Amino acid sequence: MRNLLFTLALLAGNASAADWAMQPGSSLGFSASYQGEAFNGSFGKFVPTIRFDPAKLAESRFDVRIVLASADTKNSERDDLLKSGDFFDSKRQPEARYIASKFRALGGNRYAADGMLSLRGVSKPVVLTFTWTPGAKPVLDGTASLKRLDFGVGSGDWTDIDLLPNEVKVKTRLVLAPAPMKKP
Repeated sequence: MRNLLFTLALLAGNASAADWAMQPGSSLGFSASYQGEAFNGSFGKFVPTIRFDPAKLAESRFDVRIVLASADTKNSERDDLLKSGDFFDSKRQPEARYIASKFRALGGNRYAADGMLSLRGVSKPVVLTFTWTPGAKPVLDGTASLKRLDFGVGSGDWTDIDLLPNEVKVKTRLVLAPAPMKKP
């Protein structure tokens, strides 16, 4: 019996970071402004694959796939424009992807994920800062800033940053639960 407990303790100590699955109540949004008027939007379809354990940052990984045609700002004209070739070009580039495999502890329950965002065929580093609230259903609340023109989002007249500023804020809230075990 003692050997069994020792083996179980050893296996638990060598376990990798935990895998998490997104639950209802999760969101991925963005905010920007047009002619000085702020607006918010969200992506209705996104799939995060999360492996995270604050005690095992080196084994953690985020892989988030975002369906660009699911962008919704509650304004159909703006939503159609975002999906067009001038912005997301969602017919030719249907998804964006964020992958992070380097994490830093910032103190308390705050962390930074150093990742790469791929959007419109361009990949650039983007830092996601987030809080991790542990529990049976942990919550990840994160924010990032990016420059839309770095990714070719907004061409032609839309490159005018007086009309449409270059900076876009991204905000996510992931309600998580342990991911189902994968069968070998």
